[in-house]
Amino acid sequence: MVVLRALGLGDLLTAVPALRALRRAYPAATITLAAPAWLADVVDRIDAVDRLEPTEGLVPIRWRGPAPGIAVNLHGSGPRSTDLLSRLRPRRLITHRLWIEDQHEVDRWCRLLAEHGIPADPQDLRLGETEHRGHVVVHPGASHGCRRWPAERYAAVVRTLDEDVVVTGDTSEKDIVEAVAGSVPTRVGGDLAGLLDLIADARLLICGDTGVAHVATAYGTPSVVLFGPVSPAHWGPRSTPHRALWHGHTGDTFADRPDPGLLMISVAEVLSAVAQVTGGERW
Repeated sequence: MVVLRALGLGDLLTAVPALRALRRAYPAATITLAAPAWLADVVDRIDAVDRLEPTEGLVPIRWRGPAPGIAVNLHGSGPRSTDLLSRLRPRRLITHRLWIEDQHEVDRWCRLLAEHGIPADPQDLRLGETEHRGHVVVHPGASHGCRRWPAERYAAVVRTLDEDVVVTGDTSEKDIVEAVAGSVPTRVGGDLAGLLDLIADARLLICGDTGVAHVATAYGTPSVVLFGPVSPAHWGPRSTPHRALWHGHTGDTFADRPDPGLLMISVAEVLSAVAQVTGGERW
């Protein structure tokens, strides 16, 4: 079996229930996931995937041996993703017949499988449990500017939280991380496994609508997630102890500037959400 999900960190984690549903339905199958190589540390933690086939975006999938018995399109509904799987000549192709915009991303893929007779549990998101005794993690970066709350506001939150805070980001976000952190420790770049472990054990995660928010969901880490152009009803945390802040504004998800709705979120609002999520700690 080959499954296509050649997207990012959050995309992969929202597909975990669907991947586990495939494992339950086909326990003897070898499940190959076509996804970016940099996600290998995440794939290793998903107990439903046997093999990762490095696939960066919508490019031909390298496939060795006989045609797969089943090909599953967990990537999208467009002709490109479907065509890439059709080229492998699978005996059965599972893909969307009708794309519904207004639904949560987790539900989207569980419903796809259900339509093909494969039951899936959208709550089956967890990768593990920890005691959450680590740092407060603040992650100010995001893939596009429209999802980045202003650095000076993150910095104000960090100054208020004060102790046991670490500010994280990838190497391209070094300047943002340093502007937010001030005197607190930072983690810029490094291996993905280390970031996963840091968030898994964190007492709290504060971030925008980006991949690390889904890591918090996967490990039950308390989180406050700031949404701008996309509704949390589509991409937000699915369970407590999480708070999604959103002012009802939708817009261009690829814009370079912070979304107007994201800018409506105040520092005081974030700190209030932190207090609620943490049970009224001193913040």
